[in-house]
Amino acid sequence: MRPIYYDTETTGLRKEKDAIVEIAAYDPVFGKTFCKFVHPGFPIPAESSSIHGITDEMVKDSPSFKEIGAEFISFCDGNAVLIAHNNEHFDAPFLAAEFEKHGLSSPEWPMIDSLKWARKYRPDLPKHTLQYLRQVYGFKENLAHRALDDVMMLYQIFSVMIDDLPIETVYELLSLEEIVYEMPFGKHQGKPLDQVPPDYIIWLKKSGALEKPGNQQLKEAIAKLSC
Repeated sequence: MRPIYYDTETTGLRKEKDAIVEIAAYDPVFGKTFCKFVHPGFPIPAESSSIHGITDEMVKDSPSFKEIGAEFISFCDGNAVLIAHNNEHFDAPFLAAEFEKHGLSSPEWPMIDSLKWARKYRPDLPKHTLQYLRQVYGFKENLAHRALDDVMMLYQIFSVMIDDLPIETVYELLSLEEIVYEMPFGKHQGKPLDQVPPDYIIWLKKSGALEKPGNQQLKEAIAKLSC
């Protein structure tokens, strides 16, 4: 497996309505970088520009994702494994949505979510954001929320976090079925399941939250806790 670290900046948080405005990647094996602005097809909301600094003026002459997506596929050619921070819930879904929206056939890349790795193997830390990890590992401040800067910071941090583990081993460890011991979301996020108030558990069951895709392990863990 050849690791490709990547990051996306978007017009918002909803993959169904928002779009990618910048995508960047770094290939440490060949020492190559990829960084492109993407025209989203509509104005970038001011609140999003205030976070990543990307404006309509900056992307006005940029191509759509259809062209950039094809270039990104070419950059990740071969036995690549894509790595991003919060990849599972943000970058990967946005990437898949853009490929579908523009009629591009998306390669079935294996993927690694560095946020999941940090939460699993650094449970001693109160937070696992990229910027907090940067401080923990002593790296200099970067231009946060710009794709290539975040990519290079992620590469440095994750290289330290996994030490000398082969990337194949990292992928395999994260692919193993995980047992949920902590509440993964909501107002009790991070709290051990046996310390979550019973009325909140009852609400989760009645609201249908446990039936949503991705919450099956939580549902099973709560069921075992009730035994």
